[in-house]
Amino acid sequence: MNTLELFRKGGFIMYPLFIFSVLAWSVGVYKLFEIRSFMKDLKNMGPELLKNSSAASNMHILKTLEVLRASNDKQLLSERVGRRQAESIAELKEWLWVLGSIASSAPFIGLFGTVVGIMGSFEAIGVSGKTGFSVVAAGISESLVATAAGIIVAVVALLFYNYLISRVNKGAQDFRIRGEELIDHLTSGGSHGHTK
Repeated sequence: MNTLELFRKGGFIMYPLFIFSVLAWSVGVYKLFEIRSFMKDLKNMGPELLKNSSAASNMHILKTLEVLRASNDKQLLSERVGRRQAESIAELKEWLWVLGSIASSAPFIGLFGTVVGIMGSFEAIGVSGKTGFSVVAAGISESLVATAAGIIVAVVALLFYNYLISRVNKGAQDFRIRGEELIDHLTSGGSHGHTK
């Protein structure tokens, strides 16, 4: 039995699950590359990168480097960098709610397909007046496929969500530390790259 046949056996509930699956993979892969780019540049975020910001390709790192060049006042820099970092982390977390929503709702959509399939089985018994596996097979098959599809979509979304949110949280911590180190470097007689 191929994938298309399985999809058809799952009934109408497979359409929203298919949409959820496409959304989960699209958001997951997009955010994976975005966060990976951020983490790669974050590793190199130091005085050398401040002197040569063209070596950075991630916009979140570049915007933070721009803020660091704006002043040599430690408190002002801390406030501005803190705001910029908070904005960056919020942007990195953007769309992750889609994965969380899919992970929590897909099993219930699959369960709804299960209920519909079982109801179809009882309807088949009522119409034919007979019992037995041959009468209820189609409804049971539909319900099992819908349940399995809902679980698979939820697991994919949950794996993406957990991995990505852990990377963002780790990145947020490292981002804050690197920012503080650069502020200290700029305001304690290090190589100043600001224009005031």
